[in-house]
Amino acid sequence: MAGTARVLVHVRRGGAGAPARFGQSVTGTFCPAQEDVAVVSCGLDRGRFLLSDVAFPGSTPALLKRPSFCPAKLLGEREAAAIPAELRGRGVAAGVAVLLRASTGHILLTRRAPTLSIFPGLWVPPGGHVEPGEELLDVGLRELEEETGLRLEAGTFSWRMLGLWESIYPPMLSRGLPRRHHIVTYLLLLCQEPHQGLDARMRPSESEVSAYAWLEPPVLEAIAATEDGAETLSNVPSELPATVSITEVSGGSSSTTQLPTATLLNTAPAEGEDVERVSTGTKFALRLCLESLRERGQVQPSGGVTPLP
Repeated sequence: MAGTARVLVHVRRGGAGAPARFGQSVTGTFCPAQEDVAVVSCGLDRGRFLLSDVAFPGSTPALLKRPSFCPAKLLGEREAAAIPAELRGRGVAAGVAVLLRASTGHILLTRRAPTLSIFPGLWVPPGGHVEPGEELLDVGLRELEEETGLRLEAGTFSWRMLGLWESIYPPMLSRGLPRRHHIVTYLLLLCQEPHQGLDARMRPSESEVSAYAWLEPPVLEAIAATEDGAETLSNVPSELPATVSITEVSGGSSSTTQLPTATLLNTAPAEGEDVERVSTGTKFALRLCLESLRERGQVQPSGGVTPLP
């Protein structure tokens, strides 16, 4: 997507809107310094992705969150001044990621290719930048097809917005100054097709995906409970499979193998090199997803699944 025009994030609080500044926390615009979450109104508005403290025509209320270790939150004046001018002037890009949930209750995650410039090797849902003229759902469906080969036809799924995540790479100052800055809108796609049928149609792009997995509810619950940067874990299900089945992609072919479930429960290390894990933003989205499904009676507390209508 190099060279592709991108929609930028604008913020408005108590007055006129302005472009969000690279390296300056967007979440911090709407919450006290010691907090990491805010409720905002968001939506595409005249070619920009606008976040506001008040509703505006076409906007949707959403939870906006950053990790406790967000580099933009912790960036000092000296470090901010060291960010190259070409990065400081690029603004904050708008992105979309989609949690695709099959009728069987499984959710698709992909492992990012090791050659990608940001977050290589991490497990995430399909997603990418918002391009001018696109609606948020259009972005999610386009990225899903580009990365996995899956094309969802109208009438075969429903969808809703889950929340907004402030994503910066590298994700911690201990690994260097920010080089990428996004606000990611997570969408939940509820597909009427079982994961077996979707899996049969998968044609993943090796340039973006090195593996993928259809994860069942108990594993999803466990991943959602492992919050990066938290001093203690939430309630991780005690009975989990030792491994999960994943499909690895290499050399134009795919093969099924087993991945230790513990790999997906890894948390972001505070120092040193990153490890294979589910991204922090994805964990946030999974928590919102599972809460939303419980409220609608589509998933049981024990991890069971209520069939989609």
